[in-house]
Amino acid sequence: MSAASPVAGPTAPTTGTDALDTVVSAETPEGILIELRPAGLSARAYAFAIDLMIRMVVLSVIAGITEPMQGVGLAVLLIAMFVSEWLYPVLFELSGWAATPGKRVVGLTTVMDNGLPITPAASFTRNLLRVADFLPLAYGFAIVCMLTRRDFKRLGDVAAATLVVYRPRPAPKIGLSDVEPIAPALPLALRDQSALIALAVRAHDVTQERLDELAAIAAPVTGDTGSGPAVTRRVLGVARWLLGWR
Repeated sequence: MSAASPVAGPTAPTTGTDALDTVVSAETPEGILIELRPAGLSARAYAFAIDLMIRMVVLSVIAGITEPMQGVGLAVLLIAMFVSEWLYPVLFELSGWAATPGKRVVGLTTVMDNGLPITPAASFTRNLLRVADFLPLAYGFAIVCMLTRRDFKRLGDVAAATLVVYRPRPAPKIGLSDVEPIAPALPLALRDQSALIALAVRAHDVTQERLDELAAIAAPVTGDTGSGPAVTRRVLGVARWLLGWR
């Protein structure tokens, strides 16, 4: 994530190997450029299949419960079918998950083109247009649209300015137990030793990026310059050495 010049939305490739890269860039209202990884047809098909099974199981249970109720039961079943078809995806997309159970299992989420959480209007729009996506048969238009776009949008996503993307996964954090003790490359004052140990203690309380940034400041104790996971591991190795693991 880094600051960059304004962009209108997801950027498109031009020539060369960029055409093989499905990562799209978007700018937040704060002017921060972020990278999004749109989900392809196969991942979204798996998610749809899971959601379909969930909905069918729920409707089957409701049908079994309401069958003895005759007319009233039929009305309840029809309402349940309406909610399942039209409100099921909207309710989950507007929840804290920002995704249906199927998408969550596959590791997907739905966001706006600029990476912000999906809005109610966008959620209703993209799901209402599933009628058009379904045509002419079995989501034919949706499949063609997704396969011809780099961001894998279906018609509903195009109209609502939304993206189905892979949820970002935080990088595994480096801790003291993950490194080997390393003797410092230069003598350390007591204050410097305390600072290194304090950094090691806080390693699991900060993001990996922030940990790399702090470790870069202490890099000279290992004879390194710059930053990165390798430097961070060596700095934490010195901290472990100072704690007596030698």
